[in-house]
Amino acid sequence: MKYDVMLCRIAEKKQLSHDVFDLTVEAGPLAEAARPGQFAQIYVPGKTLRRPISICGIDRSSKTLRFVFQVRGEGTAWLAETKAGDFLNILAPLGTGYELGDTCRKAVFVGGGIGVPPLLEAAKPFGENATAVLGFRDKASIILKEDFEKNGNRVWVATDDGSCGHHGFMTDLLEDLDFDVLYACGPAPMLKAVCKLAAERKVPCQISLEERMACGIGACLGCACRLKKDGREYYGHVCKDGPVFNAENVVWEG
Repeated sequence: MKYDVMLCRIAEKKQLSHDVFDLTVEAGPLAEAARPGQFAQIYVPGKTLRRPISICGIDRSSKTLRFVFQVRGEGTAWLAETKAGDFLNILAPLGTGYELGDTCRKAVFVGGGIGVPPLLEAAKPFGENATAVLGFRDKASIILKEDFEKNGNRVWVATDDGSCGHHGFMTDLLEDLDFDVLYACGPAPMLKAVCKLAAERKVPCQISLEERMACGIGACLGCACRLKKDGREYYGHVCKDGPVFNAENVVWEG
């Protein structure tokens, strides 16, 4: 894993919903090295630990990285107050991203809430071969739908309250889809259901696990997760071994 620290200027900032923000930063070599599904650790003044934020977009021509994040505490609240022209101290790119393989395959990208942003860049090269199945609490919480459509992807939306799209779980929508490969990011119950469906359909599946991280480089060993390989269970770490894993290698609780 090759990563670096850099002061990155915020080129653009937008607010996507009441608590979700969109930052594009001038990242130079960090953007050149980044892959879909990786993340960054962003320094917050006054805090010992950096804040892990998934990479939403990579533009190698302009050498920028895009981050879409939700305010969940003091660190992300500070980040939400930054503005274009400010500089961020960023450690990136970190972790293992998605292996995209043949982009002529029929791919489905399943994202729940703030698990949607890491999938956007991964879906881009698939174009019209990709369907993005996105789940949110309600219509007001929907983000990045138009961005997937700009990729050429089909987009299906589910909301918990039925205010937009399918009323219910986004995984309900997968039953009517034909696909060759699955990619997913979101809450654990959703990922567990996606992995079960992939196993039943006998299609490859890659999932990005959400876990609290401290160092982001595998030194503190705080983000342990149960994995298996060759019939043997062991503990790996989301930040270093992931956050993206092959579905068959993840051991679920219960």
